[in-house]
Amino acid sequence: MEPRGEKSGEADGVRVTPQLLKARSGEFSLESILLLKLRGLGLVDLGCLGECLGLEWLDLSGNALTHLGPLASLRQLAVLNVADNRLTGLEPLAACENLQHLNAAGNLLAGPAQLQCLAGLRGLERLRLRDPLARLSNPLCASPCYWASVRELLPGLKVLDGERVSGRGSDFYQLCRDLDSSLRPGPGTSAPRPAEAQPWVEPSYWEAWPPRSSSILEEACRQFQDTLQECHDLDRRARDSLAQAERVLGPAGAAAASFVF
Repeated sequence: MEPRGEKSGEADGVRVTPQLLKARSGEFSLESILLLKLRGLGLVDLGCLGECLGLEWLDLSGNALTHLGPLASLRQLAVLNVADNRLTGLEPLAACENLQHLNAAGNLLAGPAQLQCLAGLRGLERLRLRDPLARLSNPLCASPCYWASVRELLPGLKVLDGERVSGRGSDFYQLCRDLDSSLRPGPGTSAPRPAEAQPWVEPSYWEAWPPRSSSILEEACRQFQDTLQECHDLDRRARDSLAQAERVLGPAGAAAASFVF
C-alpha cells in the first residue's frame, strides 16, 4: 500500500491534547511519559506533544500527519514510528539527538534531500523507508540508486529497510542482493512476471516491544550489584571458615582438638 493521498476522517482529524496524552499513558505529568502509542487515531496535529520531554519511545503510525514540528523538543527520543502518514519532510528530527530507530515507511519523501536532516544523528542505526509486508514505501525508494544514496548520506546506519548494511551479517544481505541482481532479465529479454508476494502475518506481528524505561533498568542493575556483593561476602566468609577448620584439624592443632566431636 503506497502513501495515501486521502485519509478518512481527515476533515475532522484529531489534535493531540494534554487530556489525550494522559488518558493514553496513564501519567499525570506530561514530562513523566516515557512510552506512548498513538497509532491510528486520525491525528492531523501533534499539538502539545513537544511537552513530553522525557519521551523515549513513540508510535505515531497510521495517522494523517503532514509535519512533525513539536518533536524537535524531544531530545530523549530513541525510537520513533511515523509510518503510514503524509510527511514530505523530517526536518524537526534533526534536533532529536538520541534517535536510534526510525520507521518512516509509507510517506511522501521524494528524494535523498528529505533525509539530509538525519545526517547529524550519530546514534541513528536503524532506518525503514519501505516495508514490503505492509505494502508501504516512499517515492524516493523507486530510484535505482536509492540504496546507494541512502548509504552514502547516512554511513552510520547498520540496518536499512530490515536488512543489515554494516556489521556482523551484512555480507549475507549483500550476497542476496547480488544474487537477485544476477537473476533479473537483461535489456531486450522478457521473463514471466512472478506473482506478487502476499504478507502471511499482520503488519504489527513483528513489532518490537517498547524498550523498558531507563529508571527500571537502573533499578535492576542496582539490585544485581547488591546481590553480587552478597555473593562476594558469603564467599569470603566461607573461605575464612575453611581456613579456620584447616588450622584446627591440621597436625599442629590435632592434639589440642582431638577431644572435640
